[in-house]
Amino acid sequence: MKIAVFVKQVPDSAAKITVENGVVSWGDAPLVINPWDEYAVEAALLLAEKHGGEVTAYSLGDENAKEALKHALAMGCQQAVLISDPALANADTAAVARALAAAAQKDGAELALFGKQAIDWDSGVTPSMTARVLGWPALSLVAAVPALDPAGKTIKVERAIEEGRQVVESRLPAALSIVKDYAEPRYPSFMGIRKAAQAQIPSWTLADLGISAPANTVETLGISAPPAREVSNEIITGDSPADIAAKLVDKIIGEGVL
Repeated sequence: MKIAVFVKQVPDSAAKITVENGVVSWGDAPLVINPWDEYAVEAALLLAEKHGGEVTAYSLGDENAKEALKHALAMGCQQAVLISDPALANADTAAVARALAAAAQKDGAELALFGKQAIDWDSGVTPSMTARVLGWPALSLVAAVPALDPAGKTIKVERAIEEGRQVVESRLPAALSIVKDYAEPRYPSFMGIRKAAQAQIPSWTLADLGISAPANTVETLGISAPPAREVSNEIITGDSPADIAAKLVDKIIGEGVL
């Protein structure tokens, strides 16, 4: 069984993001694999280990995106492919979904795994849009896969929803978006890191995927930081807890909070 897992290169979540003259900057902080995608990689590896198969990691972007792919390789993915084309520089999510779907089809994948969302744009729609292009079932918010039958082409998943867990059955092939409840991502091994550092990662263009350049692109007209807010603190004192509580209630009512 061939499993495709899609990863993205994003700024480190611990980085301090600033906006200067309409340009986003994260200082000297490194670009890293999207944290949600690490859960997708872990899920893909666990499924391959349990049911047999190989995992190929894909990322769409420029040469910097290879770092995310190397992280996936160091975790245990067998192969990695970079999808890179100048025509995708300002692609919208629909165009990205077309490219990712074409990559999954080119490789003959039967499962496509995604992280729940990316921490940079937070749209969270790429998994379902890619599934729509492929014509596959979209199984979102997957927290567990209690049953998978590659021969019978069926899969059963547990979805983590607000009300609890929802069990869904589907035919294969299918696209899954993974949440952190699935499993804690493994740390890349020393040998895995060495192997990933030496790996030759091929790049596929739109021509390689057999698709045309997107007709619509997204142009960012401007980016600005949110307005600064003045925050003040006040410590309420009193002779007793009841006195402090009474003063706090009066303060809350006076501020119009209640």
